[in-house]
This record gives sequence, structure tokens and C-alpha cells, in this order.
Amino acid sequence: MAEKRDYYEVLGVSKTADDAEIKKAFRALAKKYHPDMHPGDKECEEKFKEAQEAYAILSDAEKRKQYDRFGHSAFDGTGGAGGFDFSGMDMSDIFGDIFGDFFGGGSRRRGNDGPMKGSNLRTSVRISFNEAVFGCTKEIEMVLKDQCNTCHGSGAKPGTSPETCTKCGGRGKVVFTQQSFFGTVQNVQSCPDCNGTGKIVKDKCPDCRGTGYISSKKKIQVTIPAGIDNGQSVRIREKGEPGINGGPRGDLLVEVVVSRHPNLQRQDMNIYSTAPITFAQAALGGEIRINTVDGDVLYEVKPGTQTDTKIRLKGKGVPSLRNKDVRGDHYVTLIVQTPTGLNSEAKDLLRQFDALTGGSLNRTGEGQETTEKGKKKKGFMDKLKETFEDM
Repeated sequence: MAEKRDYYEVLGVSKTADDAEIKKAFRALAKKYHPDMHPGDKECEEKFKEAQEAYAILSDAEKRKQYDRFGHSAFDGTGGAGGFDFSGMDMSDIFGDIFGDFFGGGSRRRGNDGPMKGSNLRTSVRISFNEAVFGCTKEIEMVLKDQCNTCHGSGAKPGTSPETCTKCGGRGKVVFTQQSFFGTVQNVQSCPDCNGTGKIVKDKCPDCRGTGYISSKKKIQVTIPAGIDNGQSVRIREKGEPGINGGPRGDLLVEVVVSRHPNLQRQDMNIYSTAPITFAQAALGGEIRINTVDGDVLYEVKPGTQTDTKIRLKGKGVPSLRNKDVRGDHYVTLIVQTPTGLNSEAKDLLRQFDALTGGSLNRTGEGQETTEKGKKKKGFMDKLKETFEDM
């Protein structure tokens, strides 16, 4: 038979550890190795039993004293203190607190006498691409509960009062005992008769029908911050379910759904788009308009620009949620459009262009002919540009 490990080593605590440290160490090991979390895993089962045994000894002041003096022999019948029977150990406190939900009882919970915050509510709102970039205010309509003015939240008919639940004695919870793999376990559940309220309403309020609350539609203003992204939520404090026993209301979480933009795409704080340019603009350069969230901006295309050239418009992206003065950038991919439906004149010009560009194309205007009045005669490139820009 394998030699038992030192109990302090099993729990991972020092020999000077206090009761709180020992209990905390066992809780961590119990959660990690509990057999219900690892069905069929013999190694986890053995480690859990080992930790349970160590905790049973070290959590008891007298048994810990015997163990410190005699070691394992104090409880195996060979030492001076005599053996110890683990089957009588009551660990309902720690099992009921940690593992109640494993056995269908739910975790322990406080009584219903203290104030409790109400549950949160969730809804969604749709906004445009630009509204997400710059922020906006939206009005939504929600059905919210408010305390009934007739019974003031008691749920009882005026002139009557709720009665104390006889099943739980007004505590709102019941304790039940259940046999588990490791012995008897006590668990705490919400009382099924009063649903955890501790009160039974026999004569119900005619207005709220015993619930204590009246539901009504309300309009709520939602402030959407600049820079919010699709799927993120805005929290509105205390617009959720009413609290219990004087507790605060829960919150309203509004998920933002951002509509697609026909031309712009977003990734984090940056915006991406494409912009078409003509063949002449790509070859000769020129000014184009680019649509951004701030409106159209003018950009000077460089001569000889190739298709799929990417340019950056600094600070034309999405503001940061933390600081609206900090913005991302707008990246634009320039797409050169190949002309179609050419007339005979345009085709002739392109053939001339193709012949000329067999060498270096002279764009300086040197050697251009002049008219009789001394003005420069329109050259080939001027005609080519005009032809494509008029198409």
C-alpha cells in the first residue's frame, strides 16, 4: 500500500496555517477534483478523497493536535491516540456551500430579509454607420415594472397583509438533506411555496394580481457614445427590474446594431473604401473627390498611379471610445477604370498612345506646335485626356 502523504502537503499549506487558510485550500482542491466534475476519473476521485481526509483532520483542533504529535499513526490504530472513523464526519457546511448545485439543490443563498438588486434587462437598438462613428441619442420603448400604488408592493388586497410562509418560517429558503457519494450533504433551496419571498399572499391585490408590480410602456433616452462598434452595449443604470426589500433596480443593457454603409467598411478605429479613377487621371494625375464620414475631401492623384494603390487619409477614421479627440485613419484603394464603349476617335488616339509609349512619353510639352496667335496647339496627350474625361 502506498505511503500516505503529509496532510499539510496534500492541502498545500504550512504547519502554521490557520483555520481559514486550511478551509480555503480545501475548497480549491475540492472544486478542482470533485468526482461529479470528472465522472469516471479515478485519479481525480483519489485526489479528492485524499484532500477530504486531510481537511477532516486539520480542520479539527483536537485531531490536528494528535496528528502533529503522532502523524498518520494517530488514526490508523497503531499510534498512541487510537484510530479515527471518517464515516462520521459532517462536512455539510463546506459541501453545502460549494457543491449544492452539483446535487440539484442549488448553491447556498442568503435569506430574503436583506435588500437585493433587481435583475438586469436587455434590449437592442439599430443605428447607422455614421451614428456609430459620431454618436447619437436614440429613444426606445420598454415595458418596465413599477411598484403597485394600490398595495405598495405587498401584493395583498388593501386592508389585508401577506402572511408568513409556514414552510420556510419566513426565511424564504428551506434546508434539505441528501445522500451523496461522500455521505450526507445539506443543501439550501429557495422555498417552493413562497418562491423565496417568505410571504404568502392569500387575498391578492386586484390591480397587480398579487405580484406587487404594475407593468407599463416607457420611453427611454439612450445616449450612444461616439466610436461604438456593432455588438457593443450601453448600460443605463437602474432601468432594469425593481429591487427586492428596498434594493436598487437592475440595469438596462442596450446592444447596438450598426447598419452597413454602402461604400465604407470599418475595422476597429480605421475605415476602408475604394475610389475609382479614370485612365487619364491615373496616367497624368489630377484631383479627385473621396467620400469620407466627414464629407467629400479633395485628393491629388500622382501621375503614373497604378490600380490598387492605397492611400491614407489621416484622422478620418473612427473616434476612440475613451477619447473622442483621438481618431483612426481612412484607407482608400484607388481603382483604375478601363474605358469601354470607345468611339473611333478614341480608339485611334489609343493606338497612337500605344505607339508613342513604346519609348519614354514626353509630358513636358516640349516641341509642341503653336498656332498663328502664338498659343500652344493641343498635343496628343491633351486630346487623349479630353476624350476620356468627356466619356
